[in-house]
Order: sequence, then C-alpha cells, then structure tokens
Amino acid sequence: MTDAPRRRKVAVPLIDRANYGRMKPVLAAIQRHPDLELQVICSGSMVLERFGLPIREVERDGFPVCGSVYIEIEGSIPSTMAKSVGMGVIEFASELQRLKPDVLLAIGDRYEMLSVIVAAGFMNICIAHVQGGEVSGSIDESIRHAITKFAHYHFPSTARSADYIVRMGESPETVFLVGCPSSDLAFAMLDGGADLDAEVINATGSGAHIDPNRPYLLVVYHPVTTSFGRETAPVEEILHALDRLQLPTLWLWPNIDAGADHVSKVLRRFREERQPDWLRLVKNYGPEVYARILARAAVAVGNSSSFVRDSGFYGTPVVLVGDRQEGREYSENVTPVDPDRERLLDLIRSKLVKGRYAPSHLYGDGRVAGRIAEALARVPLYVQKKLDFIHREDPWPTRSFGHESLLSTSIPGSVRSSA
Repeated sequence: MTDAPRRRKVAVPLIDRANYGRMKPVLAAIQRHPDLELQVICSGSMVLERFGLPIREVERDGFPVCGSVYIEIEGSIPSTMAKSVGMGVIEFASELQRLKPDVLLAIGDRYEMLSVIVAAGFMNICIAHVQGGEVSGSIDESIRHAITKFAHYHFPSTARSADYIVRMGESPETVFLVGCPSSDLAFAMLDGGADLDAEVINATGSGAHIDPNRPYLLVVYHPVTTSFGRETAPVEEILHALDRLQLPTLWLWPNIDAGADHVSKVLRRFREERQPDWLRLVKNYGPEVYARILARAAVAVGNSSSFVRDSGFYGTPVVLVGDRQEGREYSENVTPVDPDRERLLDLIRSKLVKGRYAPSHLYGDGRVAGRIAEALARVPLYVQKKLDFIHREDPWPTRSFGHESLLSTSIPGSVRSSA
C-alpha cells in the first residue's frame, strides 16, 4: 500500500479588513480542494483591538488561523510604516519557518504584505500574487510592483493588468488571467439578494441611526502616504459638502497608513463640535455586510479601492476623491474629482439624481476563487526567477500578442482559459 500524496500547504496572510473580504472566497476554495492545505496567518490591523479584531470573524467563519503576527508600530507617520515593514520581515520569517508552507498566496499592495513577501522570498518559498499589474497612487503603487517581481505566479484581475505584468518581464506562462475574487462574493450576494437589516448596520459604531431602506451615503477616506501632512484638507472638504447635504451617512474609519491619525482627528473634532445627526462613524464591518452596504448605498464617496473595484458589480454611483486610486481601471459608475467642497457637492447631487448604473464585470465574473485554488494545486513550484524577455529574440514579447492571447493561451497545468 502506498502513502497518499501529501497535500500542498498554502499560507495566506491576511493584514486588514479589505484583504479578508477579497480573499474569503479563495480561502474557502483552498479549504475545499482535496490537494491543498490552508494556513491562514493574521497580522496588521486584523489583530488589533482598535480595528475591531477582524481575526475573530475569520475564526468564526471556520478558517484555520495558524498564526498571529504583531508588527504595527504606533505613530501613524512614514517612519513607523517603514519600521513596521522591518518588524514584519523578522516576525513573518519566524512564522514561516514554523509553518513551512509550500506556497504563499498574497494579495494586493499593502506594506504589511510586502514584509511577508520579503521574508518568503529569502526563505525560498514559492510566491503567488493576486491583483498584480494594477496602477494606483500612494506608496501602494511601488509596493504592488515590488511584490510582482518577487512572485513566481500571478493572478491579475483584468486583461490590462495581465499585459502590464508581462511587460515587467514576467513569463506569460506564469500569468493566469482569472479576475478578482471579490467578484465571487459580489455575485453570491446578488444571487441571494442584497437585503440589509437595520439592526446589523447599526450594531457597531456610533452616531446617527441608518435606515438601509432609505437613501444613505457611504464614505471611506484613507490617507495618501505620499502626501503625508496634507491629508486633513480633503477630509474637511468632504465633511463640508456632506454637511450641506445632511443625508444619512455611514463613514468608516481610515486604515492604519501614515496620516490615519490626522484623518481620525478631523472626524472626531467635527463630531464633537458639530454633533451631526446625519453621521455614523464605524470601525469595521464583515465582508458580507460591507458588500451589502456598498451595494445599497445611494452614492459612495472617498478613495477606497473597493469603490473602484467592487462598486461596479452593483452599479453603485461613486465619487472618487483625490489621487489615491489614480490610474486605476474603473467602470462608468465612477467619477473622479478633486477634493473641493463645491465640486464634491455638485457631483454627489448629480449622482443622486442619476441613480444606479448598469452592473460591470470589469473585475471578474464571480467564478474566480476556484480557478486560483486549482492553479495552486497544479502548477510546478519553483524558486529561481529570471526576466523572461532576456531569453527571447524579441526583447518585448508583448509586441507580438495582445490581451486576447493572454486570455486564450493554453499552458500545461493552466486554468487561464477557464470561464
């Protein structure tokens, strides 16, 4: 009798609430796959009390949290972000040494994620990356592309992103154009209906009571790290515009990036001085609840990547403020605007009049997680990376094919052409 083949261990670091929301369908797909073993590592704001301890929701959802890594250094300034990355490399190296994963699956462009990627890269662990090749603002732009150069396999969300990854010198055979896993959550929710209970939406946070059956605004504004020290003015402009509207508004606290304390201070001062009866401030919602809130919002205002990526699935009107998401692909429901109170006010009002847009599938078709899990089970694992174009007669391979061939190319073990 021969022993059954060992399942391939896949470590998935989760570092914030958005991270978990987008990766939740992938975690479930990995957990279901007979040839894979899931190892969840929680870090960043996932393990912090002031962000509502999202790690507890991961555990309640039945995923195995194999480790908690504390890396965040207080201060909310650029140097503490840099130091947190250094702390993360040290702490994640210890955790990866203990868990010994076969492959590490990372998503996005966060600085906490960069730290685990650096550790895994030096430890000869095969790395797969979700959402590579995208363009955005802030330091996230550089982090995302740095992770791409560390990663051995790539799961981009759009055809343009796949093309950009190849242009960066990555072999087309390692690029799987599958879509964004957040589409899985969106489509599953829409199939079941986007009902939202008032008790759920008001169970956390403080301020105005929000009736989900009446028009409300959703606001998320994160600091732009490359504009550190200048992040309060946009928040004040948004608040002035919303104070003129006086519509019920859900505002989620910012992430942990440098400048977050400055954003939070403006919100607290406004709440204390004006005592607005239209504003509710909330730390965190679980993935499904947040998806329903975004789907039902009359207008979403701010600079969250979810407003660019996920809002299109629901046709939610979006006023995209500032340059944090500059260069992103977005659907017609999204309109960028500078943080000026009069322009913001006019645009929000016009979006309210216009109403909902047709749904967009720019970022996925709702069947992404299974493709990622299947690829992780089948691809050959390797460690040594090389620039692809130095091995070709044509140094710029993307000149010889377009998006269509990226979508249709068949390679051994590939799920590229899955639909």
